[in-house]
Amino acid sequence: MAVTSPISWQSQIGKQRDWVWRGWQIRYTYQHAPLSEKHPPFLLVHGFGASIGHWRNNVPTLTQHRSIYALDLLGFGASEKVSAPYEVGFWAEQLYDFWRTFIGQPVVLVGNSIGSLVCLAAATRYPEMVQSLVMLNLPDPSVLEYPQWLTAVLTPIQRLTAPLQKAAVAIAQCIFLSPLVFNPFFRLIRRPRFIRFWAGQAYTTSTALTEELLDIFSRPAFDRGAAAALRAMVGRRRSSAADYRVKTVLPHLTIPMLLIWGKQDRMVPPKLGPLIAKLNPRLTLVEIEQAGHCPHDECPEVVNRLILEWLTSQNQAEDMAERLRDGYES
Repeated sequence: MAVTSPISWQSQIGKQRDWVWRGWQIRYTYQHAPLSEKHPPFLLVHGFGASIGHWRNNVPTLTQHRSIYALDLLGFGASEKVSAPYEVGFWAEQLYDFWRTFIGQPVVLVGNSIGSLVCLAAATRYPEMVQSLVMLNLPDPSVLEYPQWLTAVLTPIQRLTAPLQKAAVAIAQCIFLSPLVFNPFFRLIRRPRFIRFWAGQAYTTSTALTEELLDIFSRPAFDRGAAAALRAMVGRRRSSAADYRVKTVLPHLTIPMLLIWGKQDRMVPPKLGPLIAKLNPRLTLVEIEQAGHCPHDECPEVVNRLILEWLTSQNQAEDMAERLRDGYES
């Protein structure tokens, strides 16, 4: 079935351009904000299955205050679809190389869903590129707290059953990722009906599921190599996943951080938000009513205002601290 092609969102995100990273074509966009040189620019990172088009309701407002960069992670959007070692650390490397090529000054990193994890990994691995961090939910269950008695019971059982579980997962994965099984499955999940169902889990109201939004989600699935890219993502062993667990890295960050969470998020439980907020005193948690997994798109006016007001408060705090230092030194 042909996918309709509304183009109104194209004009909302700025002029799209292409960049070659490690031999692969990457799509990005840039919007310059006049008189914004003294403020760090935004660098926007989408979530799983999304693209720079998912920021169409944020760029016009945010770019009135700061310049904006946004890019499609490899394997998504209009970036090339290839078989690559996809994982959070790999995409963080892409983010860093993009920053080093085009920006070269500290930025405000803004991520949604898996994009938040990529931003968190980049902030951990390349602190010189990040001035502050905004995360629109954070999909990492490692912060869940279990009672000690439950941990004491489960740990021996996990040790005994781990080899069997590992073997069973490997066999199931091998079967699922065979082209005979995976390719028909991929053709099924890229159908408009499935895309609409999947998107419906990320939003609280059906009115948000416009043809424009569905086009943003579905069009990349028809690109050459899309099936191979998804197979690589599903089949990739997350060897470095432990290096970027929220519980491991978040306590060590010293930059200002804002975590925004939709209280009706059905993909990542909102109960993780308060647990994550406990890990670092520099993190501010804001929960939004009547918002799901993509609050920046579902409630753009609220999210845009929260981000800008938070950045203003951070600037005021830094100015005050600088004046106090100057007064003390004099």
